[in-house]
Amino acid sequence: MAKDGPNWDGLLKWSLAHSDGTSSNRNLSEEDRKWFLEAMQSQSVDVVKRMKEITLVMQTPEQVLESQGVTPADIEDLLDELQEHVEAIDMANDLHSIGGLVPLLGYLKNTHANIRAKAAEVVTTIVQNNPRSQQLVMEANGLEPLLSNFTADPDVTVRTKALGAISSLIRHNKPGIAAFRLANGFAALRDSLGSGNVRFQRKALNLIHYLLLENSSDGSIVSDLGFPRIMVHLASSEDAEVREAALRGLLELARNKIDGNTGRLGEDDEKLKQLLEERVNSISLMSPEDLGAAREERQLIDSLWIACYNEPSSLREKGLLVLPGEDSPPPDVASKHFEPPLRAWGAATPDAGKNPGTEKKQTPLLLGLSPAPEAANFQGTSRGEVNADEHDIATQHADNFQGCQRDL
Repeated sequence: MAKDGPNWDGLLKWSLAHSDGTSSNRNLSEEDRKWFLEAMQSQSVDVVKRMKEITLVMQTPEQVLESQGVTPADIEDLLDELQEHVEAIDMANDLHSIGGLVPLLGYLKNTHANIRAKAAEVVTTIVQNNPRSQQLVMEANGLEPLLSNFTADPDVTVRTKALGAISSLIRHNKPGIAAFRLANGFAALRDSLGSGNVRFQRKALNLIHYLLLENSSDGSIVSDLGFPRIMVHLASSEDAEVREAALRGLLELARNKIDGNTGRLGEDDEKLKQLLEERVNSISLMSPEDLGAAREERQLIDSLWIACYNEPSSLREKGLLVLPGEDSPPPDVASKHFEPPLRAWGAATPDAGKNPGTEKKQTPLLLGLSPAPEAANFQGTSRGEVNADEHDIATQHADNFQGCQRDL
């Protein structure tokens, strides 16, 4: 953001002085109107013009900037401002047309680590959920310096920021994923997991999980490079987010059944089982507050146990998978105004006062796990019970729903 931003305090005082809320609006005098327009114009920022000015600075050689008294901190401030401007997708795409994208990518090779890191942050903002800018960065060969910083920069912050930019660049970008794979990106991800920096590890694990979701065949690459063993180790990390991210990756690998058709993780299976048992024991000793914070980890452990060993984890027996109140549905405040057709039809055919011997039994609209009345309400079923046999339940629901459509 520009340092000389709009004078909002002055405009607020002017507005309050001319409208106290007790009298009707009055017409502005010509003098007041002129003052107001001049004040707004003087404080407004021409974003494109400002981006062009920042581009000129980025295009200037570092030695010339230093001779003019421009410090690395000044460059960081300019990049901060540029990042705010390119948050708008139109401005992000315009950066290339005004000549600013290439010099920005050049800052990824700057001699100052803070500038390299900040430049990667700006690239992240530009390409995030923006296919056009993703394409422009790829065409400008922007992936290469990002990969270089990710794999070899001596500063871990620079490596982390570069990984964040890579993740945003290749997300939903098949050419980007292919280029990442060809550049031996998976090996670099494996190395980053051993960095000891939890933020770096989290970003790497999240990207691995995304890549496995996008292409299950990448599971064989991940397995061959020894990821399962590393992720089993990280699943016992002291950082909760690292543990959860590692468990998510392991769960995806197990679901992809990378070791034949067993759904297990080969030679790392016994280590995984031991880890999961240790995590269950640790969870059993947690305070109620810690149990609430570990909700996702509990569910991941149970899902992973089912995927690998075809049975629920002991968290269910101990009553630790779903705690009281966790599965309570949110209050229904809109159903009276926006009733789905099936619900409205059900409300129009009440059962009260009907003889069960003479009336045709209607198919229940709220699908459940069994025909028993106490189990007919699916909203009351615990999430842990659903996860225990999710494939059979999904099939049963589909059959019930088709029967419901036939009755209708």
